[in-house]
Amino acid sequence: MAIQGVLLDIDGTLVLSNDAHAQAWVEAFAKYGYEIKFEDVRPLIGMGGDQLIPRILPELSRKEGVGKKAADRRKELIIEKFSQTLAPAPGSRELVQRLKQEGFKLVVASSASSEELSSLLKAAGVEDLLSEEPKTTSSDAEATKPEPDLVQVALSKGQLQPEQAIMLGDTPYDIQAASKAGVGVIAFRCGDFDDLQLADALAIYDDPADLLKHYDLSPLAKH
Repeated sequence: MAIQGVLLDIDGTLVLSNDAHAQAWVEAFAKYGYEIKFEDVRPLIGMGGDQLIPRILPELSRKEGVGKKAADRRKELIIEKFSQTLAPAPGSRELVQRLKQEGFKLVVASSASSEELSSLLKAAGVEDLLSEEPKTTSSDAEATKPEPDLVQVALSKGQLQPEQAIMLGDTPYDIQAASKAGVGVIAFRCGDFDDLQLADALAIYDDPADLLKHYDLSPLAKH
């Protein structure tokens, strides 16, 4: 079945935000007396807070107490502090424009909150291009990546069957979530995960610009 839709991860895929998210977690936990190391949390970026917090501090929950407070503080830091300095991934805007020109249904498949997502889309330079497209946020699913819930919601919002879609992502958690939902992934190295970690992707490119450069040979090309 021909590919009709593209599910777009945003963090690390269209905007270079993974280090900022890791640093925001470090600062958020520090506010509540927990010292966590950047290098411990960085490999987990791409998971939602419900998945990440128990791996870093098993005694905490994202839904209550200090875990919830830290998660809320991290969100504030991204919106109020870090989003002002984030750079788009090379070629992000041009790739989204190309996908629209090719007639793909686009669905933003993010586990960010709606307020965060607005800041991130702006930082990626694609807010205007995706203003009318369906979007998922953290409120759309009980469990975030690497669980498949958000990918399944994105498919539903785009009225797509799994075999009709490809997801663009940058972390092994994108690939795991999409795979569980029956969706193949094109992965980008600009999220700073290595090829071994991204090995289950359909194809791996440096960034959106690199995919554009090789578009006609990519899994997105309509043969």
